[in-house]
Amino acid sequence: MAIVANTFLTFSAIGNREDLIDRIYNISPTETPFVAAIGKTNATAVLHEWQVDALAAAASNAQLEGDETAFAAVTPTTRAQNRCQISRKEVIVSGTQDAVNKAGRAKEMTYQLLKRGKELRRDMEFVLMSNQAPVTGNSTTARQLRPVCGWYATNDNRGAGGADGTTSAAATDGTQRPLTEAMVKNVLQLCWDAGGSPDTVMVGSFNKTVCSGFTGNVTKLQDVSNAKLAANIDVYKSDFSTVKFVANRFQRARDAHVLDTEMWKLATLRAPRTEDLAKTGDAEKAQILTEYTLEACNEAASGVIADLTTA
Repeated sequence: MAIVANTFLTFSAIGNREDLIDRIYNISPTETPFVAAIGKTNATAVLHEWQVDALAAAASNAQLEGDETAFAAVTPTTRAQNRCQISRKEVIVSGTQDAVNKAGRAKEMTYQLLKRGKELRRDMEFVLMSNQAPVTGNSTTARQLRPVCGWYATNDNRGAGGADGTTSAAATDGTQRPLTEAMVKNVLQLCWDAGGSPDTVMVGSFNKTVCSGFTGNVTKLQDVSNAKLAANIDVYKSDFSTVKFVANRFQRARDAHVLDTEMWKLATLRAPRTEDLAKTGDAEKAQILTEYTLEACNEAASGVIADLTTA
């Protein structure tokens, strides 16, 4: 069909109003499963410290009647520590931008601060689950906390060439290999033998699908009433503990963390706060800032399966 000559079309019109709905869609994930699962405590200095102890190994204990007591040496506690790290998000908005009529938000600064707050929580999860090296810090170098990956020393299952982190170095990555159910059982047993009771296995998206293929003692059934078939395993009952398989978007995909979540705490020196910054021109300035660290109450309660394939 041809258009009749001189038909006035929208392509030529001036003054047609825009069709912009008053809403903003954002699907960026904000779940922080590690921070949500662990305990919370306060830090009172930039160097946060705590003590770790253990009972003597169980042994045969039979004594002579009337025997004189001999005293074993007392083993002192072990002092552990982690540095507080500062994380922040900042925003600057011109006076004009806050004055004009906007779609989806009334005040630009308020909207941007809400976004920055969510971004800061994601950054904290990323830092805690990262493999960054601990840094003491000075006037020119920012302090960096020792993350989960750097604490494992007792119950680890690593690829060839992999090594545990230290108080001054990140863990060394080894040769990657596929995750297996036997690896999970191995680390669960190691944690149990050490005295831990893991409750969560935290993995990336690919290895969450691998975990759903574990057989164990699980029988998957179809619910005929609603025609649904469960293809995933969220709870796994092993010989030593029952654990949840949890996918974490912000951890390293090559790691599977076998966690006793009661033995990890987020220690906060300064809780997240919004601060208005000095006005130096025709703009508003603000930042959201927090100072925090990770308290590994006793790393031997947890373990890691490291150096996993991710595709």
